Amino acid sequence: MAAQQNMDVDEVAIDEGLYSRQLYVLGHEAMKRMAASNVLIVGARGLGTEIAKNIVLAGVKSVTLYDPELVQVEDLGTQASCRLSLLLSFNAQLSFLKFFLRAEDIGKPRAAVTVPRLAELNTYVPVRDLGGSAGQPITVEAVKGFQVVVLTDVPLSKQLEINDWTHANDVHFISANTHGLFGSAFNDFGPKFTCVDPTGEQPLTGMIVEVEKEKEALVTCLDETRHGLEDGMFVTFSEVKGMEELNGCEPRKITVKGPYTFTIGDTTGFGNYVSEGIFTQVKMPKIIEFKSLRESLKSPEYFFTDFGKFDRPATLHAGFQAISAFQEKNGRLPRPRNAEDAKAVAATAKNLAGEEEVNEKVLEELSYQASGEVSPIIAVMGGFIAQEVLKACSAKFHPMVQHMYFDSLESMPSEVPSEADCAPSGSRYDRQIAVFGKKFQEKIGNHRQFLVGSGAIGCEMLKNWSMMGVASGPNGLIHVTDLDTIEKSNLNRQFLFRPKDLGKFKSEVAGVAVSEMNPDLKGKIVSHQDGVGPDSEHIYGDEFFGALDGVTNALDNIKARLYMDQRCVFYEKPLLESGTLGTKGNTQVVVPHLTESYGSSQDPPEKETPSCTVKNFPNAIQHTIEWSRKKFDALFVNPAQNVNAYLSEPNYIEQTLKYGGQQTEKIAQIRDFLVTAKPLTFEECIVWARLQFEEDYGNSIKQLLFSLPKDAKTSSGQPFWSGPKRAPDPLKFDSSDPTHLDYIISAANLHAFNYGLRGDTDVALFKKVADSAVVPEFTPKTNVKIQITESDAPQEGQLEESLEEIIAKLPPPSSLAGYRLTPVEFEKDDDTNHHIDFITAASNLRAMNYGINPADRHNTKQIAGKIIPAIATTTALVTGLVCLELYKIIDNKTKLEDYKNGFVNLALPFFGFSEPIAAPKKKYGSTEWTLWDRFVFDNNPTLDEIMTWFKKNHGLDVTMVSQGVSMLWSSWTNQAKSKERRKMPMRQLIETVSKTVVPATTKQVVVEVMAEDPSIQTEDDNGVPIVDKEGNAVTADVDIPFIVVRI
Repeated sequence: MAAQQNMDVDEVAIDEGLYSRQLYVLGHEAMKRMAASNVLIVGARGLGTEIAKNIVLAGVKSVTLYDPELVQVEDLGTQASCRLSLLLSFNAQLSFLKFFLRAEDIGKPRAAVTVPRLAELNTYVPVRDLGGSAGQPITVEAVKGFQVVVLTDVPLSKQLEINDWTHANDVHFISANTHGLFGSAFNDFGPKFTCVDPTGEQPLTGMIVEVEKEKEALVTCLDETRHGLEDGMFVTFSEVKGMEELNGCEPRKITVKGPYTFTIGDTTGFGNYVSEGIFTQVKMPKIIEFKSLRESLKSPEYFFTDFGKFDRPATLHAGFQAISAFQEKNGRLPRPRNAEDAKAVAATAKNLAGEEEVNEKVLEELSYQASGEVSPIIAVMGGFIAQEVLKACSAKFHPMVQHMYFDSLESMPSEVPSEADCAPSGSRYDRQIAVFGKKFQEKIGNHRQFLVGSGAIGCEMLKNWSMMGVASGPNGLIHVTDLDTIEKSNLNRQFLFRPKDLGKFKSEVAGVAVSEMNPDLKGKIVSHQDGVGPDSEHIYGDEFFGALDGVTNALDNIKARLYMDQRCVFYEKPLLESGTLGTKGNTQVVVPHLTESYGSSQDPPEKETPSCTVKNFPNAIQHTIEWSRKKFDALFVNPAQNVNAYLSEPNYIEQTLKYGGQQTEKIAQIRDFLVTAKPLTFEECIVWARLQFEEDYGNSIKQLLFSLPKDAKTSSGQPFWSGPKRAPDPLKFDSSDPTHLDYIISAANLHAFNYGLRGDTDVALFKKVADSAVVPEFTPKTNVKIQITESDAPQEGQLEESLEEIIAKLPPPSSLAGYRLTPVEFEKDDDTNHHIDFITAASNLRAMNYGINPADRHNTKQIAGKIIPAIATTTALVTGLVCLELYKIIDNKTKLEDYKNGFVNLALPFFGFSEPIAAPKKKYGSTEWTLWDRFVFDNNPTLDEIMTWFKKNHGLDVTMVSQGVSMLWSSWTNQAKSKERRKMPMRQLIETVSKTVVPATTKQVVVEVMAEDPSIQTEDDNGVPIVDKEGNAVTADVDIPFIVVRI
């Protein structure tokens, strides 16, 4: 067995198409450091393979596996009762060793059969097998040549031996184990590890309005937003006028004095501050000192994963050592739910803990579960540890210090299994049965789930369900839907997909892939390509939801999440919700009649940039990118759509003019695109692009400065161009400037696309045509009103011609029968379509106008495309947490404290768990209710029957009835119509009022009712409104649950 001594560490180009979402998490520098790191993973069972999968997807230099043990049934004992403790059946190995094993792998080394399947995940990462012979443990000699060494399922004595060498030789070391619902990890990145960016957050920046010339100078920021800085942070400055010494200065340590002020030390030797300036936070490297494993076992430093289990780490620190000692002494792990073995483990743990108090019940469970493996725990630990490996490689984000213990004992079924129930039976789920028992495994197998989305989280979810055996029983079933097809950028995180799957539907490919992982799922996965929403309720309707046990969201947009939340409330189904944002992730469990729903609370909306800032006064690159994204639509999408509408819709002009405002400009644009500026050749598209350049970066800026000169004053006499308002300068076209030329190339090609003309990329052609284009002289207009504040009316363009003259030049639609333009459909992930090229060039040109630092194409793409940063490690961990909650759903737990919502940030790292919020209670009369309650009326009742029922049973007067957007009845409906509607059955009433036919497949509808309690007095005897203690008028209106009417 030879060490990998000669691995090259050449820097390679980063494939932004593949790694785009991850690059927004880690950045180019961190990715380059990762691409120079060779990682060794010892142990290719469940945890080792999960770690390897995540690292290969992330893109290190190489991954090497060491696990020469054979994939086979090993019978090391003579008594059936202890067979599982020695080694589980091959079927169990198939399920839990890893999801890459196949039946034909029997008798072959684990690493050897795993390596080629891991290599399929990422062609940029070589995956190697270190070799070795069965029964031969890893040696110090074998780990030389690697930058990171990860040990999984390795005895403590061997961990100590390897770590002694790695600690002394500055090789990053991680060891990890899982036992059932328990996991542990240990980090040692050396005596002095430099972390270049502990948080990964974007540096804080802001505009300043004052800097004192003092020993402890106070900096005052613009009072539009808080600076967000904290004591001890460092900042530098740019664009400061007067006190120029601050521009580009060495990072200065700050002390916060208020939300808009901070001090920066001595500025007495500097010039006097005059105006302007921007502060920018500087991330300072942090030196972290790690202890060796041998030293750390004696004086551990714990990373807490659950502050509700504050005493748990000390217990598990002793417990995991005791399990390892038991295994080395007895040649096996403790038997499932065996009291004798548990007693021995507890005794050893107490001895190791010394005077430290330990939780004996926890130690007992740890022993009971020691021989078990639970896929969600492996996912949680595998995602976490893989991120720690990436930290070791890249120095990006703060590593875990130093011992991490995790458990999910809450996921145990309410009915505790017996030792007999946990005995092996030759099932592929034996390792899970060792934890939960056969009876609970049957419940898992007969569970019926609807997975909404099969992207990154969806793929991981299906993989976990496959390993868990969800829906593998006779009554089990998984529905999965996703209307998207597979793109290249998906391959970096959505590990069920391969390059050969590009263009295929995600749900179909994912369903086939997990069925191959677990043949028990063949015929148990139904793939759909229909999105969820009102338009698909004939597919996902009463019968569909009635057959489900629960829903799991794997979505990336709020609208769909809220819709599925509403459906789950309506059908009273549990919902598992989760999401990721880079290294951050969250999980939420929604349980009928117990918790609030997903829609009960929402994040505040994102702060929008005022339109006047984007249009006239940008001061940050985000503003110019937003402007250029809107310009993209204004040039290449909207005009073509308007032209097509004019050519195809009768009376288009008349209908458009009804809306007033800027509609005249729209009609003028149609005239230009069909007549005055219609290109016949590609060269004419280049000329059009050159003139558009002049308009947007020259003429419009000249007009703005004519209307608001650089010496303009406000009404209070202050300079208008100050603070956040930067005075712009017009640009002069220069074909030798790469940004100028990029704009012409991309704009001309997109304009040509509108007209179906063939584009070009010949730089010489663009320079020649653009330089020879005749550009009219610009003369500013005197009557242009500039939009200065958000409350000002949007400024309109000034047209030379009257509306009548413009319309007269429009060709009649009949003369262009069949002629259409092609609007551009924005697609951010196609690097050949000029979309991001245009937005980048357009944004950076505008940034040049306003003296703003430009952004590269990569960052522009993220902002313009609203790309959510993502990384496989967070996805794996979050999915594992969701599946731990799924066990509880399957067990039908009924206490709020049984469930957990979670939030994690792998960058810090941080874990936070909390009980779900209980469903808020409301009340009318003496009746309490929550969002889960409803009134149900059968047999298509009339409105009169419903109103009478409320009066008779609750003493309430119905005042208004609606369904969807239709007002069915109200107390002020005229008498004749009221009488008619009250006698109608509900289906007929809905159809009459909405003037639509209710589909025959719709068996029930939701009806909203407003009611009053006539017993509540709202006025005194003199007709004066009565007020409550808070001074609010008393109302007779009462909140009541929604109504379900079966029609």
